[in-house]
Amino acid sequence: MFNYKTSGTCSTNIALELDNNVIKSVAFTGGCNGNLKAVSALVKGKTVEEVESILSGITCGFKKTSCGDQLAKAVRAAYEAGEGR
Repeated sequence: MFNYKTSGTCSTNIALELDNNVIKSVAFTGGCNGNLKAVSALVKGKTVEEVESILSGITCGFKKTSCGDQLAKAVRAAYEAGEGR
């Protein structure tokens, strides 16, 4: 399990598991519960690259980031840390 401390969002942490570069599971702490459960379900089975291409750069209101953008950063950090290998 890889934990990523978010920055600039209502969620405070993202816990995720990878199988090589494929997302096995994602769980957010804080944030919009229903929306983040949906995001977690939608990215399951996608690759790190797919998640990055879909979610990177998305903003939330006046913020320069979003929970989705933070997830894109989290999956990259997990992959580069060797999670799932």
